[in-house]
Amino acid sequence: MGNIRQTYIKRVAIELIRHYPDSFGGDFAQNKKKVLELTDLGVSVDGKMTVVYKKLANRIAGYATRYMKRKRGT
Repeated sequence: MGNIRQTYIKRVAIELIRHYPDSFGGDFAQNKKKVLELTDLGVSVDGKMTVVYKKLANRIAGYATRYMKRKRGT
């Protein structure tokens, strides 16, 4: 059995991938940084990214990683 994700997590992840296809890949850590940069889930304080909604950012980045791996067939 797999994980069932909410529609808004899938929608945000897929929308980010469609708008910024070169920014996302199969690496979760890189995808998490990009999600925080491209959304309002994180706040930049003195040049350092502070996460406001950590769980939501992790879920979106995780789905984006899974989506990209499945899309590329690896």
